[in-house]
Amino acid sequence: MRLILVLVEHSGGVVDDSAFELASAARKLGEPGEGVRVGAVLLGNDVSGIAEGLGRWFDDIYVFDSPRLQVPDGVAGAELLAGLIEQEQPFVTLIPHTNTGMDLAPALAIRAGAPLLADCITLEATEDGISAVRTRYGGKVHARISAAGTGGFMATLRPGSFAATEAPGAGGELHTMAVPEGLAPQRRFVETIAPEPGAVDISQAEVLVAVGRGIDEEEHLEIIRSLARAMGAEIACTRPVVDKGWLAKSYQVGTSGVAVKPKVYLAIGISGSYQHTGGIKGAPFIAAIN
Repeated sequence: MRLILVLVEHSGGVVDDSAFELASAARKLGEPGEGVRVGAVLLGNDVSGIAEGLGRWFDDIYVFDSPRLQVPDGVAGAELLAGLIEQEQPFVTLIPHTNTGMDLAPALAIRAGAPLLADCITLEATEDGISAVRTRYGGKVHARISAAGTGGFMATLRPGSFAATEAPGAGGELHTMAVPEGLAPQRRFVETIAPEPGAVDISQAEVLVAVGRGIDEEEHLEIIRSLARAMGAEIACTRPVVDKGWLAKSYQVGTSGVAVKPKVYLAIGISGSYQHTGGIKGAPFIAAIN
């Protein structure tokens, strides 16, 4: 039975949704006719409460708990995970493609001597290794990448690209891991810059009203905003709207933007290219006004 490791990100005592998405993606990487064991890797300070809540999703929970891990540090994290990988020999280690993940993954791949597939929007096991799809050239091209071998792979997965599904029988066996006494941060934490007040994370919105170049003029956005308020929705858009400077990049849905998974998606003046629809995940009710 293959072991898949998943790095769990968290902030303020709350687990990031990417952990559950990656856990679901991991369960599809087993060999034909065999299941997988999915292990969560949790790094931080005083994270026992977080670990207890992961049992519905993970078979094993590896906890590195130390004041020295209060602030995410890719160098320290890579050192700890490299030791765990050497000990447990997972088939693949999955890491969210976030700021923290992009900091940690390359250093970990070098330490572990493992191939790394980065920014994946799909991932599957093959007869001779793993295969994934990622976007290139600002989302204009979907490229298939792969790595061959018997295991020891790594991949960073784009948040929002996989649907989260619980594993009721997981169990969540807890493993308390030792943090070496000599582990010391090699960087000095300065500050965390919080999003501006009123900033919206469209990846978490249940209802979205999205606009494309078909609305013709920037001034028409005021009508869209009125509609969104009436629906209790957030606004989203396509890349051309961002390129014109009408809305910020954080509002862009697509393979080169944000992956979203709303319950309702209202598309206004959107052509429906695969670069845009590739960012719509789950099974939302979609209505389009052309």
